[in-house]
Amino acid sequence: MDPTFYRSAADAAAAPGEELAYVVAFDRAGQRSDAMTVIDVNAQSDSYGRVVGWTDVPGLGDELHHFGWNACSSALRHEGHDMAGLARRYLLVPGLRSSNIYVLDTGPDPRQPKLVKTIDATELSDKAGYSRPHTLHCGPDGVFLTCLGGPKGDDDGPGGIALLDHDSFDVLRAWETDRGPQHLHYDAWWHLNQNVLISSEWGSPSMIENGVVPELLLGQKYGHHLHFWDLAKGQHQQSVDLGAQHQMVLEVRPSHDPDATWGFVGVVISTEDLSASVWRWHRDNGDWQVEKVITIPAEPADPDLLPPALKPFAAVPPLVTDIDLSVDDRFLYVSCWGTGELKQFDVTDPAHPRQTGSVRLGGIVERVAHPARPDMPLSGGPQMVEVSRDGRRVYFTNSLYGSWDDQFYPDGVGAWMTKLDAHPNGGLTIDQDFFPHEDDFRGLRVHQIRLQGGDASSDSYCYH
Repeated sequence: MDPTFYRSAADAAAAPGEELAYVVAFDRAGQRSDAMTVIDVNAQSDSYGRVVGWTDVPGLGDELHHFGWNACSSALRHEGHDMAGLARRYLLVPGLRSSNIYVLDTGPDPRQPKLVKTIDATELSDKAGYSRPHTLHCGPDGVFLTCLGGPKGDDDGPGGIALLDHDSFDVLRAWETDRGPQHLHYDAWWHLNQNVLISSEWGSPSMIENGVVPELLLGQKYGHHLHFWDLAKGQHQQSVDLGAQHQMVLEVRPSHDPDATWGFVGVVISTEDLSASVWRWHRDNGDWQVEKVITIPAEPADPDLLPPALKPFAAVPPLVTDIDLSVDDRFLYVSCWGTGELKQFDVTDPAHPRQTGSVRLGGIVERVAHPARPDMPLSGGPQMVEVSRDGRRVYFTNSLYGSWDDQFYPDGVGAWMTKLDAHPNGGLTIDQDFFPHEDDFRGLRVHQIRLQGGDASSDSYCYH
């Protein structure tokens, strides 16, 4: 059995740490191939913090975005698989704009992933009825791939979840058997032992591909619901409206305890005051309840320093675009891409988060530099965040989505990645020796990170 299939979150945290990070990089102009980069994250290595592997994909204009493993710790709950042969070996890497999905084999040489299969947009459309693949999780019955768009010819949906085979990577079908009212889509994850899947809402392809549409945002047309499903049957059970002013309900982060019935979801922006927020879901007498537990206000700013979309408001919205929950469920990390801040909250009591750390890099106005290069103001801000299994290391990159980068950072977003050291009782310190940026990524922008052997947002655990 693959030794990186961990029975419990505690087993995962106790296992040897990651030595490599996989980071997708994309060409905004669509004139060069996107790539999977490999970063050395072993602090004892001579190549620490440097790009040590690079795999181009053959297409142009894919915009590689979110990606994940073919199998992970949830495999311990799978049925009908030869566990002796199933391994966390292949990375499935979707192109958000092209709808192609690339399968990379990390097995022979983890530093040089090899392209072994391409699932094209036609197969995804014909077999599952979806397009614009966004996020994937390895789970029961196969790989769950959330998609923003509907089939070819009806790209604006409804979006949903495609199911892929763990071994052949064939698209099997649409996961839903009764989709209920959900039309817009974004993320999905689950409580394994509770037989519950939770899904969230962003927008259809036409609502997001050219940046935020102000009329749709102010008209409260982006997603503002959270949905709950029967995981085994693919049946919609309940929808909770967070309020139309709470626009773009993105990452869902359930507790890593397989028996838990709570988790967090981030909301990008409120049309009332430009604040961002984090909400907790929990089950109460059989029904799902969702409540706001963190509010992050907008920060006043000189309009002359703001991009055109924000000048009328004289403020910088936090723009919470990612959150991540440590494997021990103790700390929640919140990316404020607009203000350039990564926040750390102690969520030992998930109903009452308490801020314990903060780091600022980049930001629409402040452009805070990294300590390794104090002479270089940074664009972009903390965006995709990933946490090591033992909770001691936090990594993040700075690009959100090509057109949104251009809208909020019109002078260019650049490319950079950094690592923070997380202190056991709370608090964050920037690692001054870890700062791959710009030329390291050959002019491409960087987005999601996956860590060798698993990380805080890869795995679902089956046992206590």
